[in-house]
Amino acid sequence: MGSFFLFLVGFGMTVTGSVTVIAYFNFLPAGLTWVDYFVFIAGRLECYFLPLGVFLLLISLRHFNVEK
Repeated sequence: MGSFFLFLVGFGMTVTGSVTVIAYFNFLPAGLTWVDYFVFIAGRLECYFLPLGVFLLLISLRHFNVEK
């Protein structure tokens, strides 16, 4: 049950982080360069949800795979 909860939390964080990163793509047509874009998202806390969520997903999927 804990692995399933970890999976759901990881999935939610991944979705939140990826939607935020994609939403910030709208700054590129406004004149930001790619370097400015990556510096900007590196300073935003919600953008760190994407790699953290993927990490939690991988941990929970590995745990599911070990149990079988």
